[in-house]
Amino acid sequence: MSLLVVGSVAFDALESPYGKVDRTIGGAATYFAVAASFFAPVNLVAIVGQDFTAEDRKIFKGRHIDIEGLECAEGKCFFWAGRYSENLNERVTLTTELNVFADFKPKLPEKYRSSKYVFLANIAPDLQRDVLKQVKGKPKLAALDTMNYWIERTPAELRETLKHVDILMINDSETRQLSNEHNLLRAAKHIFKMGPKTLVVKRGEYGAMLVDSKGVFCVPAFPLEEPHDPTGAGDSFAGGFMGYLAGAGNVNDATLRRAMVYGSVLGSFTVEKFGLDRLRTLKRSEIHARARHFAKLTQFKL
Repeated sequence: MSLLVVGSVAFDALESPYGKVDRTIGGAATYFAVAASFFAPVNLVAIVGQDFTAEDRKIFKGRHIDIEGLECAEGKCFFWAGRYSENLNERVTLTTELNVFADFKPKLPEKYRSSKYVFLANIAPDLQRDVLKQVKGKPKLAALDTMNYWIERTPAELRETLKHVDILMINDSETRQLSNEHNLLRAAKHIFKMGPKTLVVKRGEYGAMLVDSKGVFCVPAFPLEEPHDPTGAGDSFAGGFMGYLAGAGNVNDATLRRAMVYGSVLGSFTVEKFGLDRLRTLKRSEIHARARHFAKLTQFKL
């Protein structure tokens, strides 16, 4: 089944102990769409500026990504620059230029409105809610990402939007901030009262955790000798997770657990190189091979 994603397509400048890139394609919706397209067709809604060239659009070419919803406006693309610390766990934002993204008001093409799987990437909560209103009927699965900015600045709008989604996907610090609970299991129970039935907590180098009414499922981060750039890893995780579910066409305990593994797989590939460079050349055979490696990492006998 097709999967709708609404979010940012941007340019990034990245710096880590492993090198520096002055300009590369980024944005939450870009990472998500490329990762998800390995499993299911993706409908992309985002906005770019006139500096996003035909050459840049090739990131979507040859993949199952429909870009009819990619709006081009007068001006420049959203731009972000950041520097990562030695251990890659901490970063400093050097520049944030919203540009055309500041006036982004998502409009779904008619053929996107029947999407059964919806992912609302990190944009203002009222815009996320407006997207859901444009979707015909109730999606089979709607998931949402957010960040500390919206938790702090627009708490009422965010809580209203959370009433209308099935899955919330955020990192551990955001989970604690939203719930006012330090313990993640208690935090999950608090968040369930807001609307979502499932919480996926992205924990960086410590993997990810899924909590729902059936219990808890955790996956580790894939061990890498030289991770280069964690930018987009969380969005790639979300893309692998939602893409797998959309490709499977159903949501049950087994598919959710496999989706967690494939999300972790896509996130692990992303950090191997800067920006989207590793995902550009990634093959499905590599994805499935690493998923099998994940199984070996976690199997043991009692």
